[in-house]
Amino acid sequence: MTEHLNRLTPRQIVFELDQYIIGQNDAKRNVAIALRNRWRRMNSPEDIQKEIIPNNILMIGATGVGKTEIARRLAKIADAPFVKVEASKFTEVGYVGRDVESMVRDLVEQAVGMVRTQKKEEVKIKAEQAVEDIILDALIPPIHNSGHVKVRSENGVNHDESMPEDDGELNQRTRERFREKIRNGELDGRKIEIEIQQNQAPHVGMIGGAVDDVSMMNIQEMIGNMMPRRGKKRKVTVGEAKKLLLDEEAGKLIDMDEVKLEAIQKAENLGIIFIDEIDKVASSRSGGGSGPDVSREGVQRDLLPIVEGSAVNTKHGVINTDHILFVAAGAFHVAKPSDLIPELQGRFPIRVELNSLTESDFYQILKTPKNALTKQYVAMMEAEGVELQFEDGSLKEIAKIAFEVNSEVENIGARRLQTVMSLLLNDFMFDIPDVIGAESTIVVTADLVKEKLSHLVKNRDLSQFIL
Repeated sequence: MTEHLNRLTPRQIVFELDQYIIGQNDAKRNVAIALRNRWRRMNSPEDIQKEIIPNNILMIGATGVGKTEIARRLAKIADAPFVKVEASKFTEVGYVGRDVESMVRDLVEQAVGMVRTQKKEEVKIKAEQAVEDIILDALIPPIHNSGHVKVRSENGVNHDESMPEDDGELNQRTRERFREKIRNGELDGRKIEIEIQQNQAPHVGMIGGAVDDVSMMNIQEMIGNMMPRRGKKRKVTVGEAKKLLLDEEAGKLIDMDEVKLEAIQKAENLGIIFIDEIDKVASSRSGGGSGPDVSREGVQRDLLPIVEGSAVNTKHGVINTDHILFVAAGAFHVAKPSDLIPELQGRFPIRVELNSLTESDFYQILKTPKNALTKQYVAMMEAEGVELQFEDGSLKEIAKIAFEVNSEVENIGARRLQTVMSLLLNDFMFDIPDVIGAESTIVVTADLVKEKLSHLVKNRDLSQFIL
């Protein structure tokens, strides 16, 4: 678990984040240190490991400046389970809404999915061989050692027929030849009949007292395991059969108990929970303790034990939240971080203020990241056989317009670039491929950007930019 983290030094983590996020160096440095500290804790002496708690981070900044993207990319770099939740979706017990423990259960589900995928990859070769055998049996039934072969008669009933020994050898050679054809994809279009195992998914309804989510999930899983798996016969192509059977055969080769145990350890030691809009549950102390402030403070008090460390029951087992990294974020336009209850403030000791994006930042966002919007549009048009080119001056003009619109209307950060780019290129996207055919080239110049967008800014007709 720590081998991958061992290669990720703080500088390397920042370098990886720089591939996707422009600016916000202070935030990147802090999350890089927090991630590296996990490796340091897991490689510390055992008697002190449990005492080293993560430095949870509170990000403060307007929407669209990169708060969520930093946390999400950090999780991908670390190959860690990641869950994003909105604090405003939680409510105090007794009100309508989700309970705060659901975010921990979601994290465990993420971890189980990641570990299961990894284990399936490890047994992929064995699973592929098993799939080949099933498809071969459907195409060319094997001749058994007894010299008999299963033959399907016209009425659909299987029966044994005696075969000469030479036919058995011929059958084996034919099967091996067809195995090669299956591997090479030569038979992917041929139809065969296969049997796919299906679990009966029971719907459980409870009469009487309320049952919590975990108990309900456990009851459903228990009943599902008790019910027999039923096979359903389907006529599909060999190519479809490969996909359908591979997941089923790989599932038979992995130990789900081992997957759950490893997933809980992964979630406990590497899990990242991103709590967005935490400023929405901050309450002003001057209100007198009634109205919506009561519910908001209740949410904070519900969050507190999860963040400071507690045991949470999930359908896969009990998980301890002591070493999960919590990253909270909020714009804090109305409320202030000090409006959070003191106990919760103390659980987010690292505070990072993210800067609002400048015109220069917008230019770099369009040009530098691996997933830049310009590169996305180039890839989409390339799929149609059309080459899209952006002159450097056009990028500067787009950045300038996006910055001006953010200044005039509500500032939504880098998300403004999506509306600007969409308005700029929508006519081209509509005309491809009917009017603009394959092998065409579209060059976006500064003049083209001004022609399509500038008059809107001059006239302050900004309605089309508002999300």
